[in-house]
Amino acid sequence: MSLKQVPLHHIHQQLGAKIVPFAGFEMPVRYSSDLDEHNTVRNGVGIFDVSHMGEFILKGEGALALIQRVSANDASILFDGKVQYSYLPNGRGGIVDDLLVYRIGELEYMLVVNASNIEKDWNWISQYAPDYDQAGAPLTIVNVSDDMCLFAVQGPLAAKALQSLTNVDLDSMEYYTFEKTDFAGYANVIVSATGYTGAGGFEIYVSNHQAEGVWHAIMQAGAPFGIKPIGLGARDTLRLEMGYNLYGNDITDETSPIEAGLGWVTKFTHDFIDADLLKEQKQQGVPRKLVGFELLERGVPRGHYELADATGAVIGEVTSGTQSPTLGKGVGLGYIQTAFSKPGSEIFVRVRDRLLKAQVIKPPFVKK
Repeated sequence: MSLKQVPLHHIHQQLGAKIVPFAGFEMPVRYSSDLDEHNTVRNGVGIFDVSHMGEFILKGEGALALIQRVSANDASILFDGKVQYSYLPNGRGGIVDDLLVYRIGELEYMLVVNASNIEKDWNWISQYAPDYDQAGAPLTIVNVSDDMCLFAVQGPLAAKALQSLTNVDLDSMEYYTFEKTDFAGYANVIVSATGYTGAGGFEIYVSNHQAEGVWHAIMQAGAPFGIKPIGLGARDTLRLEMGYNLYGNDITDETSPIEAGLGWVTKFTHDFIDADLLKEQKQQGVPRKLVGFELLERGVPRGHYELADATGAVIGEVTSGTQSPTLGKGVGLGYIQTAFSKPGSEIFVRVRDRLLKAQVIKPPFVKK
């Protein structure tokens, strides 16, 4: 299968990015070094081109009802300009994908999904759409993923770096809200504050024909603040320091959202796919849980490494792990038997033939 390219692929090549296959796309993994880019975002400001992400627009009387059916969080509490984190249960106790739900208007929503799952999510949601497409009140659902670009401008200096490009007061924008506004001289740009780095910042959704102009405007406006382009390598270490899930690693079609700690976005105030099963799991408890941990010895945890107890018996598996650039120690996420899941519990990570001592920690590992 041939890999797709984001619309600004040529710019990333000009900037000297190392390009790698990721989620069906050729994506910039780094421009300088992962460590330099990580620290740039933690301490200053960086820009990610994450235009590989997917976007669906749902419009019509049945849009909310469809979202309520296929997603576990309660989208009925959203108001115009509000964003919600949610997930799509798969009908057998696992997760189709995690996603963001944007309420653009009473009858219009945007769903933002993971790049690797665009086709899967589209097919999953589309199969339920006819139930909510009523005569006289049509429901339209459009996959606009190929027509939109997305830039994530992240870091404590993000608001200052972008403020000259918009009349929206970025400093006062609340977490998980957005505005559709003029930006860098372009109309109907969505500026949101969701973030996947824990460093603060904004997401800029633009149409493809606006993308190059907006990218250059951001780079120019951010230059006095030291803005740099940032690749997927630093994106992964930044999200891991916050303990944020990555679909395909920490949550999959085979993982229970209750095991994965997504009970907080599982709202039984409405009827959704798998509601009864997940309610039962929440009430009865689950045999394993996704936890954060930090190594107490030198070493780097990696995905699929075994987690063990003091005797060496296997009690779980690492799903994501790295050397935290901010903390200078190994941190990770993994599924572990519930008995060992309490913060402070001593566990061990099998790195090659050695058992390295670790401690269960409630993320984030790096406090904001």
